[in-house]
Amino acid sequence: MKTWFITGTSTGLGRILTEKLLALGHTVAATVRKPEALDDLKGHYGKKLWVAKLDVTDTSQIKDVVNRAFADLGQIDVIVNNAGYALFCAAEEASDEQIEQQIDTNITGSIQVIRSALPYLRAQGGGRILQLSSAGGQTTYPNFSYYHLTKWAVEGFCETLAKEVAPLNIGVTIIEPGAHKTSFANAMVTAPTMEAYDKTPAGDVRRAVEAGSFPIKGDVNKTVQEMIACVDISPAPLRLALGGDAYRDMRAALAARLEALDNQKEVAMASELKE
Repeated sequence: MKTWFITGTSTGLGRILTEKLLALGHTVAATVRKPEALDDLKGHYGKKLWVAKLDVTDTSQIKDVVNRAFADLGQIDVIVNNAGYALFCAAEEASDEQIEQQIDTNITGSIQVIRSALPYLRAQGGGRILQLSSAGGQTTYPNFSYYHLTKWAVEGFCETLAKEVAPLNIGVTIIEPGAHKTSFANAMVTAPTMEAYDKTPAGDVRRAVEAGSFPIKGDVNKTVQEMIACVDISPAPLRLALGGDAYRDMRAALAARLEALDNQKEVAMASELKE
């Protein structure tokens, strides 16, 4: 059995992951903005569930909670960055405050959780880091520009981090789910719409979401099972795509980028200094 540290556990994927781990006999350090959200699990599992209040936009609070978790539980085997914020609007429509919240939650918060845990993982001789991204960390959809900003950024950070910490027996896996029916999807934050975008792809996506015409086939239970299973794979997989839509959309995006790059090969090589 392992000990897991998970952010954003009150609802959605984080809650389901916590429930499954506890049912399997693992110990979970769960962080939430409202600790009472886990009172039912705490009553049932007792000391197997360690709960702390955490707002991942507060770096000093992150450091304090991570320090306390390791102090109270000793070794923590898996760190899961799950807390997230999703801003759904055209780039021009968002407020400055919404943009800051998106970046502070998904980029800075994730980075600071990892940075706070790394000294402990090094000292104990290793561990795993699971970073929640999405298919939107490799492809893009209109109306999600700021969400994509954060997912692409954290994927670049984690891919680099994986190279740095692999010799220290610390594995990093970027989790890339497709669309799932979780409370997170219902918690997307919107902004006042601008008429100028009604007849653009941004408007098309908005109408499709409002009409419920996007098929959502992701199985949250199977996704969580694969997340749990991946920590026993050695070496750690750098990425874990979960959902047929995630696979299809990311593959199409990567193929298009590779084709575009190959089409520019002559220009790229011509701009190189000749010896």
